[in-house]
Amino acid sequence: MAVQNVTIDLGSERTITIETGKLALLAGGSVTVRQGDTIVLIAACSADPRPGLDFFPLQVDYREKFSAAGQIPGGYFKREGRPSEKEILTARMTDRPLRPLFPDGYIDDVQIQALLLSADGENEPDVLAMLGASVALVLSDMPFQGPIGALRVGRVNGAFVANPTHAEMKQSDLDLVYAGIVDKTIMIEGAADEISEEVLRDALVFANDVVKKQVAAQKELAATSGKAKVEPKVTVVPDDIAAAVKARSGDSMRTACSIPEKEARYRELGLLCDTITSEIQDTFEGNADTVKRFIKQAFNDESKATIRRMLLDDGARSDHRAVDELRPLTAEVGVLPRVHGSGLFSRGETQALVLVTLGAGSETQGQDSITGGESEKRFYLHYNFPNFSVGETGRIMGPGRREIGHGALAERSVARVIPEDCPYSVRCVSEVLGSNGSTSMASICGATLALMDAGVKIKAPVAGISCGLVKEGDKTILLTDILGSEDHYGDMDFKVAGTRAGITGFQLDLKIPGISIELMTQAMARNKTARLQILDAMDACIAEPRTEVSRHAPRIHQISINPEKIGALIGPGGKVIRGITDTHKVQIDIEDDGTVKIFATSGDALNAALADVEAIVAEVELGRIYEGIVKTVKDFGAFVEILPGQDGLLHISELADHRVKAVTDICSMGDKVTVKVIDIDERGRLRLSRRAALSESKSESLQETDQ
Repeated sequence: MAVQNVTIDLGSERTITIETGKLALLAGGSVTVRQGDTIVLIAACSADPRPGLDFFPLQVDYREKFSAAGQIPGGYFKREGRPSEKEILTARMTDRPLRPLFPDGYIDDVQIQALLLSADGENEPDVLAMLGASVALVLSDMPFQGPIGALRVGRVNGAFVANPTHAEMKQSDLDLVYAGIVDKTIMIEGAADEISEEVLRDALVFANDVVKKQVAAQKELAATSGKAKVEPKVTVVPDDIAAAVKARSGDSMRTACSIPEKEARYRELGLLCDTITSEIQDTFEGNADTVKRFIKQAFNDESKATIRRMLLDDGARSDHRAVDELRPLTAEVGVLPRVHGSGLFSRGETQALVLVTLGAGSETQGQDSITGGESEKRFYLHYNFPNFSVGETGRIMGPGRREIGHGALAERSVARVIPEDCPYSVRCVSEVLGSNGSTSMASICGATLALMDAGVKIKAPVAGISCGLVKEGDKTILLTDILGSEDHYGDMDFKVAGTRAGITGFQLDLKIPGISIELMTQAMARNKTARLQILDAMDACIAEPRTEVSRHAPRIHQISINPEKIGALIGPGGKVIRGITDTHKVQIDIEDDGTVKIFATSGDALNAALADVEAIVAEVELGRIYEGIVKTVKDFGAFVEILPGQDGLLHISELADHRVKAVTDICSMGDKVTVKVIDIDERGRLRLSRRAALSESKSESLQETDQ
């Protein structure tokens, strides 16, 4: 295959170059995508379906190797291990816009692997991997119904920027990752600094214009380098089985789908499925297990069709709400006695308990940065989804990709209201206790409650809600606050979080190949109305952060010192600061600008440590009286240490108000003496006077006697 490439103009004097025919030639489709000196290799392969599979097993993996940035991994093995959070999130963002563009019933194994080959520290590779995945599929023989475009949109000084650099993103009030086909959005993900719905809409329009260029470039490349598409083999339910299940379901299906409570509804649907299976499975020829699987699939299809018909024809929801109505809301704070802050938020059967822990500023969540992005976070939110939250059993293990993704969405939505001068590292943990739709949005609400309960001075409360969609032909209906079944059987899950002032986080997932920006704008308006209602309910619980942090939270005191004193405070090999922290059981963080933060579990420990620090870093004041220690005695005077590491000359003429024959007549080494600072020369040398200190002391005594 000859090497072929296309270049896409992104504006602002930046381009993307897509190349194929040089690397990974045995893959079904392979390309490199380059912006600046950042290069990502993407390869796509497929295989025959595995026996018994009844879902599309698309697998996307993205990896960053330290070699791409000219670095060697830390640790003993000097080799990359399990995927990082960023790699997982990039793989998820790549998967979601691709999945709706494969035929229904297509269950071949499809695997997409993206590998960062070169990182320039300026251009972010994640959206390059997303774009490259589309190109690799377009060039392959797989029945991919793309291409899609993918890019990041920032807004710097009010102007939108396509695929901004890391430096530009630091100035941006928007971080939008967009994927779509021409004039239709399939996936968005990101965060913003309380922007309006109108600004986000305009960003989508801007992104769509870039997507048009990306789609055209992929079609141009496919014309010269693409493989002929194979006819897809799809697994569908036989018509006779589908008809039999539909006929037998009758009104019983609608009755079961109309039960408001999730557990009772699922139980009734399960019983109905078992009844239908036992009645009709013997009437069909073939392998019994295969027939049973087809009946179950047909029943699920009929359940989906029934719920969608109820919504489109009658606007009827399973829990009998109006299409724009929220489920009942409850909010509570101070749920747990020993934690630093806690919030319990419930929306219908969805329930999240969020705990806040305040730690020292050094307890950030660090990560090795290969691409030049954020390397540590002072605020982080972890999301947990136990089996019991959906009334099931299963393998108990650490967080999976879903948990990582939901936690990241909640984290970035709330992070925008954490003040930059917050002295603590803040950890939120969301424990999902009940799940029936949009637990990530419940986690945002619970995190806001818990942060205010902990006394974190957030800029404004944040709430989140999801809007759903059912669309067939000319019929379209939007659903506020979707249930789990409406998410599963519907076409859209559009989550938007924000304050009263604007949007802080968002995520769109679709099961159909794109919706118009106009329809997304309508959904944003629906989400805003619901968000304000939720904020009203949260305000009724706690309207603003508590004035004091929890008595169980670490106490903190912050001072600024002369940066030249940092070395004295740390001491040789950290001896001085280690002595203070070990003695008083505190933690001390020192920043390069001279900011010193002391964290302690009690006020007494904090005060004692603060006194030690101030004694070391204090600046000598001209005219102030100090009690010092004689360090050296000479014929002409004594050298007295008045602050740690700071001493001055007490001349023999300044020892007393009379003539002194010998210094030792007044003081010896180790004696404590009271002295006054009478001069500091241009080199910082101190002149001290015991005579002046005694005179001032006598004067004060006389004044007190007169009074």
